[in-house]
Amino acid sequence: MHKLTRNDYRTLLLSALGGVLEFYDFVIFIFFAVVISQLFFPPDMPDWLRQAQTFGIFAAGYLARPLGGIIMAHFGDLFGRKRMFMLSVLLMALPTLLIGLLPTYAVLGIWAPLLLLLLRMLQGAAIGGEIPGAWVFVAEHVPPRHVGFACGTLTAGLTGGILLGSLVAMAVTRSYTPDELLAGGWRVPFILGGAFGLLAVWLRQYLQETPVFKELQARRQLADEMPLKTVVRAHRPAIVLTMLLTWLLSAAVVVMILMTPTLVQKLFAVPAAVALEANSYATLALTLGCIVFGALADRFGAGRVLALGCIALGATSWLFYRQMALAPQHINALYALSGFCVGVIGIVPGAAVQLFPPAVRFSGLSFSYNLAYAVFGGLTPVLVSLLLPVVGANMPAWYVMALSAVGVATGYALMRRRRGHL
Repeated sequence: MHKLTRNDYRTLLLSALGGVLEFYDFVIFIFFAVVISQLFFPPDMPDWLRQAQTFGIFAAGYLARPLGGIIMAHFGDLFGRKRMFMLSVLLMALPTLLIGLLPTYAVLGIWAPLLLLLLRMLQGAAIGGEIPGAWVFVAEHVPPRHVGFACGTLTAGLTGGILLGSLVAMAVTRSYTPDELLAGGWRVPFILGGAFGLLAVWLRQYLQETPVFKELQARRQLADEMPLKTVVRAHRPAIVLTMLLTWLLSAAVVVMILMTPTLVQKLFAVPAAVALEANSYATLALTLGCIVFGALADRFGAGRVLALGCIALGATSWLFYRQMALAPQHINALYALSGFCVGVIGIVPGAAVQLFPPAVRFSGLSFSYNLAYAVFGGLTPVLVSLLLPVVGANMPAWYVMALSAVGVATGYALMRRRRGHL
């Protein structure tokens, strides 16, 4: 029975820490969107239009994810996981640092928002390579019976990046007056993020190439054609399952973690400070949940735990939104409970990594995950917002419940595949 060694734990720690810092860099933009909209667009532009264009620049990062992920995965399958793992964090750190130093519209005119857009797209390309690359990297380092725990821990690191971003944003907002924020205080979290990212690059030099890739090299079993071509031709069921898993992941995170703080303010008159504090508890519980669900998948099988976890996710999402209308004073406990169940997403990477053979694993996971996240992650906020007036205040819960049902079906498909029926 293979146990995790000290070297495995070191690899996990360094990979997860890099994930925290990189995801912090990716999300810190959204916490300062209001300030950025005032500084990077013409002062005579209507406020709603400046805000819309700022969110458009934020969304551009998501659109760049598939291209960045596919290119990095291609080279990761041919030349090694570690090189791409270091490149992705460097590609995130430098644009984040440059955003913190970027002159505003008052200095550069139209070039200011255009350069901001370019830097944001580079961030998107970096995160597109980082997430699937990190999952493949740790999955190929640890013994097979610990892949769920390892990938769940890494996913916890990514969600920890969201928590770090919200805490830094809170600290910066409290330390500066609104005028001081506009004068330059907003730059602090970006410069910090760039410095954090460069630290992560330095830390990752101490990681070793994965044993699985070294073995493929030694046996000359690397892909003999373009890896993505092999994936699309020979692994379509794996693509479909990974895209369904990603849809579940994006629905749970986008709706329950990213959108809910704003939604409860609008729908149930919960004060902003209360909603954001509760969101911190939920994100902390999510971080823990990713590790717990990943470990359970190793013990009882990914398909079975995914199906049961999705039932819990649907039930707690419904309970949260139902109770916000009746007893909003219990928001902290209810949000933490649903946040923990969102942790079922910790199963997704371990299950998806094992759907593809090693020679094309990085390309298969990156293509399926990034394409699905760009589509479903981008459409989810729009869909929920459009259906809210039609369906009512429980619409977010209905959406998560529908995707939980998809998760149960996907869990069943994973169980059948494991038994050789699919």
